[in-house]
Amino acid sequence: MAALIEVAFKGNRKEFFQWDGSGEITARTAVIVEVDRGEDFGYVHAVGELAATRCGGCAHGCGTAEPPRKILRRATPDDERRAADLRVQDEDVRRRAMEKVKSHGLVMKLTDAEWQHDKRKLTIYFTADKRVDFRTLVRDLAATFRARIELKQIGVRDEAKRLSGIGRCGREYCSASWLPELRPVNLQIAKDQRLSLNPSQISGACGRLMCCLRYEHEFYVTSRKRFPKEGRTLATTRGEERVLATDIFRDRVTLLGTDGETRMVTLIDLKRELESPGEVLDAAEDDAASEATAVSDELITDESVPDESVPGAPAGGSQGTRQRAPDAARDSADRSRRRGRRGGHRQRGDRDNRPRGDDPNAT
Repeated sequence: MAALIEVAFKGNRKEFFQWDGSGEITARTAVIVEVDRGEDFGYVHAVGELAATRCGGCAHGCGTAEPPRKILRRATPDDERRAADLRVQDEDVRRRAMEKVKSHGLVMKLTDAEWQHDKRKLTIYFTADKRVDFRTLVRDLAATFRARIELKQIGVRDEAKRLSGIGRCGREYCSASWLPELRPVNLQIAKDQRLSLNPSQISGACGRLMCCLRYEHEFYVTSRKRFPKEGRTLATTRGEERVLATDIFRDRVTLLGTDGETRMVTLIDLKRELESPGEVLDAAEDDAASEATAVSDELITDESVPDESVPGAPAGGSQGTRQRAPDAARDSADRSRRRGRRGGHRQRGDRDNRPRGDDPNAT
């Protein structure tokens, strides 16, 4: 039965292959694999359950399908020496290719070059701000190196992953060492964690936001759900107080009272002080609700009807009046406001279309 093997190549490039040969392959074993139009050299990165898990979750994985290519054989000492010589030649190839780029006047930066093990194909990686027409360059490079040329445009984060390096934490880049895929990182993640928005402080060596900003983002989002939102008004035992800031690490909330006095309370004490447990009022919503209630009361008073259950009650009097149901009153208030808005627009339109003569009553 064929085994699933993950093989790593130069520049932290990884792919999955099948191994149906004799014997068991372990990690860091040098192997020769089958690639497009030839053979390539790599090292075993993961086997067994780890390889199966990564195959289903990595960006370069094949999911539930079997990988189309196989591991041909274990590498011999001659294969390892040849691979080391090719890695030395890669830098010289990159420099010669860069001279060709300058001669053609193309705006692109050659990041890395990689010879295939059988030297039938040369892959050159580059970065550019815009789309580059390199068809003439490819023909020139093919004539120079006598091989199949493949130019791949990558992003700056992929460039840092290929070249690797040491981050500000003192360790190797996460993208180059263990991170299975490069997930997008936006500025909202830094805002949720109350980090400095200075690009020089939250950006990595690639010039983009650091990948590690994502690691604790879920913790911040989950922790803030226990706290009232900043800017909301709470009805506490001291009256209405507005939330100024929250501290998820010390479980504290900073409140601002109507008298301008600020105080800091713990989350547990704040829940005890609320007049109605769990009640959080928005000032804008509170004003809108008060306005709707005032309109409803006015309509109920003007449109009261005599109560038939009280004999002899005068029509339209204050005694024996039957109040309309609250739901019906709110519906009437909404319809009245809609009619008022539409009527106002029509009146403004008629007034704007009125002739501008000396007589204001002219038609």
